[in-house]
Amino acid sequence: MSVTPEKTLQTDGSGSNPLRSRPLRVVVADANFLPHRDLLEANLPAGTIVSWHKGFDEAAVAADLPGADVFVGPRFTAAMGAASDALRLVHVGGAGYDGIDADALPRGVVCANTFCHETSIAEYVAVTAVVVRRQLLLQDRALRAGHWASSVYESQRSQVSALAGATVGIIGYGHIGSRTWHLMRAFGASGVAVTRRPVDAEREGLTWTAGLDGLDRLLAESDVVVLCLPLTPETRHLIAAKQLDAMRRDAVLVNVGRGPLVDPEALYKALDERRIGGAVIDVWYQYPSGGAYAEPSALPFGELDNVLMTPHISGVTRQTFEGRVRDIAANISRLLAGEPLQNVVISK
Repeated sequence: MSVTPEKTLQTDGSGSNPLRSRPLRVVVADANFLPHRDLLEANLPAGTIVSWHKGFDEAAVAADLPGADVFVGPRFTAAMGAASDALRLVHVGGAGYDGIDADALPRGVVCANTFCHETSIAEYVAVTAVVVRRQLLLQDRALRAGHWASSVYESQRSQVSALAGATVGIIGYGHIGSRTWHLMRAFGASGVAVTRRPVDAEREGLTWTAGLDGLDRLLAESDVVVLCLPLTPETRHLIAAKQLDAMRRDAVLVNVGRGPLVDPEALYKALDERRIGGAVIDVWYQYPSGGAYAEPSALPFGELDNVLMTPHISGVTRQTFEGRVRDIAANISRLLAGEPLQNVVISK
């Protein structure tokens, strides 16, 4: 069983917990939090017993859940629900909770999420959009071979464009979308947004906002299109061949939402035929089932020179996970104190 020894956090010396008849017990099975173990334990209520797993192993976690009050991890299954006899809170370590089987949660258990990744993702969007628009990867590869791939030396090359004066289209104006726009705005860009919730365009400094009925207009007007909305049955393949054809020929598509927001075949074809300027893809269609190796798509995106590919790391920074640790610890403290929890996404 991949679990490290339990550690009981020190109390005030009396050995008792003033809020409960027994110590609170927390099971953590999210490898992203292992580097921040000391921080989490320092912020939990005194007397809390923490059981750490090196990763998510369903059988090992299920065997550890009897008597646990809180589970922190990316998935919750029927087997885990059946093993839980004292559980009160399931806390995912990020925004997405699609790995939580709501039907498996015992009655009275709530599921909460956390964010704290907005700044890191906004930084990623800005940096990668500049890299692709200014063809920095292509120029890097060329210069390593002695080729100065610049309009200064090759008159047939077009001059690249800065973000100043560009139009950035944000699809999904929530935590990530709003933070991304406020950073991109600092480059001198103008912004438009398609969002499911009302947004005051003037207050946000946007040229206009609309619902999904404004998608075609956003695609036609934008130099950079940023996808940062959740994957639902309604948003699956929101960007398909028709939408890609509506984009400007030099536009860059940045996907930090979920891979299937974009039809992979349509995207590959549009990039291969250079009907759009390029793409930044951080979220994929296939992920490793074990270890660190797997093709991200059945299509050879890696053979295209107008794509920047990253392994779902736009929000993976120390600052992101330190913030999440503090959020989770604060929610556990609220649970113990009988106070309302923050960011509850499922309640049984």
